Amino acid sequence: MKANGLTDPVVRILDQMAAHGATRFYAKQLAPNDNSKNQVYLGGGFGALNIIPHGEIEEDGSQVAGSVRDRAKAPVDFWWMDEQGIAPAPDAQLILYPKYPEVRMSGFLRGAARAPAPLMRSRDEGRVLFFGVCQDGRVIGHVVGRETPEAATLADKVDTLEASGVFLDLQSLRQKGASSRQMLLDALRRIHAKGWVPSQKMGKNGLAAPYNARNGGGYTLEAELGISPNGYAEPDYLGWEVKQYGVRDFVKYLAKSPVTLMTPEPTGGVYRDEGVEAFLRRYGYPDKSGKEGRINFGGVYASGRDFHNDTGLKLVLEGFDPDKGKITDVEGQIALIDREDVVAASWGFKGVIGHWNRKHAKAVYVPSLMRAPPPEYSYGSRVELCEGTDVLLLLQALASGAVYYDPGIKMEKADTPAPVTKRRSQFRVKHNDLSGLYQTSKRERLA
Repeated sequence: MKANGLTDPVVRILDQMAAHGATRFYAKQLAPNDNSKNQVYLGGGFGALNIIPHGEIEEDGSQVAGSVRDRAKAPVDFWWMDEQGIAPAPDAQLILYPKYPEVRMSGFLRGAARAPAPLMRSRDEGRVLFFGVCQDGRVIGHVVGRETPEAATLADKVDTLEASGVFLDLQSLRQKGASSRQMLLDALRRIHAKGWVPSQKMGKNGLAAPYNARNGGGYTLEAELGISPNGYAEPDYLGWEVKQYGVRDFVKYLAKSPVTLMTPEPTGGVYRDEGVEAFLRRYGYPDKSGKEGRINFGGVYASGRDFHNDTGLKLVLEGFDPDKGKITDVEGQIALIDREDVVAASWGFKGVIGHWNRKHAKAVYVPSLMRAPPPEYSYGSRVELCEGTDVLLLLQALASGAVYYDPGIKMEKADTPAPVTKRRSQFRVKHNDLSGLYQTSKRERLA
């Protein structure tokens, strides 16, 4: 592989990772304290969770008595790469320290065949740890010493690379120098110039097919970008999460509806312990249009608001300090409580973090118009590029009321022995408040 006329040792590493399934590529220049004894620092806040895939977050039982809630951990499907191929590091994990807050990686040498133990035990400055992230959630790692051609080549390119927290984004090195941002904008510019595009959806076979339902704006954009569905994360184009939203026109670009951020089912409270039917019979209300046998649970629930008139519930955050922007208890939760302080439904922070990590560190929001029949979409010339999301920013937005709970839960045939329930728990935000969920947000014109 050649880059800029020279053999590029960094690109060789990335190509080797790609051969093992990696589709996103990062590097971290290691400091003396980045070693197996002190763990590898992955940045302040919890932004690293949106870059490094991980398993379920758990309370860290290794803590001393009385302080088990001071940190949490999550397994990583981590593999070391060398010239022989890749080998698993079965004990690799991320450690979350809410107190600071920060994320570190540990356990990457224990039980790992062919692990680069001398380099990862070293305190030498100038070492470089490369990460290759696969769509199936695996993370491939490779480390080089400070005197290697790879480390020297990367040092020469640092000023030209995009950064995501402590990570250097290496995607441009495999794209002949073009940044992922520029390639994304070029692709969106091409789609914008096409005007009206027939509604379509990309199949798992990589082929687009007509799509006639009226929710095809996102599917059509993904198909035009050549994005195939995958079960791990949101639609991904060169590491960017791609989000489409409907607008009324391409003049004011006013969003037709709020953005749905996530749709997690409650993990606690009456809803979880007694079931959705018991929850609805206790906190729901008769259908306001007079439909017989129907019980609804809806409304907007935002932090700082009083108890809802129809349901008698309000939303609170427990275990988060909005003044400091820190989690004070990893066992904390978002909760709906009634006037007797009974928890009607709750979402534990560990589960919320797990849902939020599915969002990429970088996202683009693309406006669209729809006309029918048959359904067609046109994509606007003003897009928003947002970078640096973090679950702490989500919790901050929840604390301020910018992000709110907006459910659509119902039960039909409630007056029969066989009631039917429908669940829809969703957390939403007005489009104009999206920027608060990212470190940076910038509008770009395509034409």
